[in-house]
Amino acid sequence: MSARENAIQLFNTAVAAVQPQKLIPDHLFIDDAQQLHIFDQSFSLNEIQNIYLIGSGKASAAMAKAVQDILGDLITAGLVVTKYGHSVSLKKIICLEAAHPVPDQQGIEATMATIQLLKQVKKNDLVICLVSGGASSLWVDIPTGLSLAAIQLTFQLLLNSGASIDEMNTIRKHLSDVKGGQLLQYAPDAHWFSFIISDVPDNDLAVIASGPTVPDQSTFDDCLSIITKYDLSDKLPNSVYQRLVDGCKGIIQDSYKKQHPVFERVINQIIGNNLIALKAAESKAIELGYHISTISSSLTGDAEKVGRSLIDFCKSYQGVKPACILLGGETTVKVTGNGIGGRNQQMALTALDQLATVGENNFSNKITFLSAGTDGTDGPTDAAGAIVDRDTVSKTSELKLDIAKYLLNNDAYTFFSQSGGLLKTGATQTNVMDLVILLIE
Repeated sequence: MSARENAIQLFNTAVAAVQPQKLIPDHLFIDDAQQLHIFDQSFSLNEIQNIYLIGSGKASAAMAKAVQDILGDLITAGLVVTKYGHSVSLKKIICLEAAHPVPDQQGIEATMATIQLLKQVKKNDLVICLVSGGASSLWVDIPTGLSLAAIQLTFQLLLNSGASIDEMNTIRKHLSDVKGGQLLQYAPDAHWFSFIISDVPDNDLAVIASGPTVPDQSTFDDCLSIITKYDLSDKLPNSVYQRLVDGCKGIIQDSYKKQHPVFERVINQIIGNNLIALKAAESKAIELGYHISTISSSLTGDAEKVGRSLIDFCKSYQGVKPACILLGGETTVKVTGNGIGGRNQQMALTALDQLATVGENNFSNKITFLSAGTDGTDGPTDAAGAIVDRDTVSKTSELKLDIAKYLLNNDAYTFFSQSGGLLKTGATQTNVMDLVILLIE
């Protein structure tokens, strides 16, 4: 196989390793004695009154299917919300779709339906909560004094600002009555079990999906600091800015902190993350004959700077070849143009620019660069990301495409639509951040 084909195979192997149907059975099963095991807890099936299932995120539908395959008719009722195009067929569980990364009315209605379901839950019933990346937009509510339009504009401003995921979710938590541990208030006497697939650096439970069942240590003061850092004070809707100010004054209740009694009845556990995906890719790379030069799940920073620095490293690499670099994480892009793309495509285009600028044939190492989202989507596009190599450099030259122009306009998707290189996988039913795969030959 070619290096490009190898890179794609490594990506697919990584994604397969973090599918819900592989992850959930390790944490949820029924033994021969008819005992239900959830994490480190066990319950006699004869003693369980009701089991309710809720979920939100890009992987929530597939997670629900995995739970349904195990529990079947033991589920009393369930409702999950996922991104448009990510639903799967379920039986006793309602599966709704809504918008991501900017929420819509469908998300509000799905969230309200979830709350109504939780209000049916009685003392000592079991609530299985399925959480994955994307839930910050899919579980969306409109606190008093705000509007959907104000929430949408705020989310878009944050996405365009270059703010990190923890900074964005700090503000999201303070524009909500369900995020930041507050979802638990709607069924405070139940036994809660949150199955979490992490899509954030360092697997911070409070950041993943804005921590709907997790204590939150961030404050309204933190929100104003972030707004100031990214110069958004004059751009935010007045109602949003006023809410943050009122929160700092104590007029509005903050998100739930660790001392709140609702956390006594919840177990939050990460069942899948980026490192699991990377380790699967590592095993496959070794099988294909590659030497693993680097493996890390802590990739962050500006996508363009990261892309250029990685190509520079590969150019000068003098170690064992063929070599493979496996990185996972989540970079950021400050959007200044009006093109179409995502952080992975922007990074890949920057990498291509670095290859083309120095002249890919002017150094001995042959480099293949792939960057893609494990959920199968990158920004508001139908591509997971992009892959570039020596052939892409040649195609760019042949078509006389101006890479700098597309970079400036944040229009990587249009560029790769012409030159080739878009990686399209469709919805993968999981989400553990992004993967960057570099092959050096």
